[in-house]
Parts: sequence; structure tokens; C-alpha cells
Amino acid sequence: MEVSQVKQLIESGLPGVEAKVSGDGYHYEAIVIGDCFDGKSMVQQQKMVYATLNTYITSGALHAVTIKTYTPAQWEKARRFQVGNG
Repeated sequence: MEVSQVKQLIESGLPGVEAKVSGDGYHYEAIVIGDCFDGKSMVQQQKMVYATLNTYITSGALHAVTIKTYTPAQWEKARRFQVGNG
């Protein structure tokens, strides 16, 4: 499965989010930013993203996925932190 396909599945499954996906065709990392995560626990947020990919995970078309979720405000803080320590 292509990185662009994973990105499209997440973004179409969770309207209004932005997904930044990287990977090598087997292992993927998805950073997903959206207001829909506001007020939800980390587990709830990850379940939301996994739900968009579940069919492909269970079929074996999509293997290992690491998911990091952020609200837009959390993402801005994380980016500033990375720049400050980069």
C-alpha cells in the first residue's frame, strides 16, 4: 500500500483532519491533526484513526502503523518544541 493511499484513507474517514504519513510500504507512521480529537483520550483518538484503516489492517494489505494524534493547538506546540530543540 502506498503512503498516499494511507493518507487518503485517514483523511476521507475523518473529514477535517490533516494526515502526514511516511513509510516504506510495510511500516508506516501517521501524524493526524484535527479538531475531532479535542476532549478525547489518546486511546479514543487512536481508535478513531484505526477505524479508518481497519479493513486494510485485517486483510493484511496494511501492516504496521504507528499513530500520533494532535489537536491543531497541540500540533502547534509540538512543532515549536521540535524547532526549539532541532
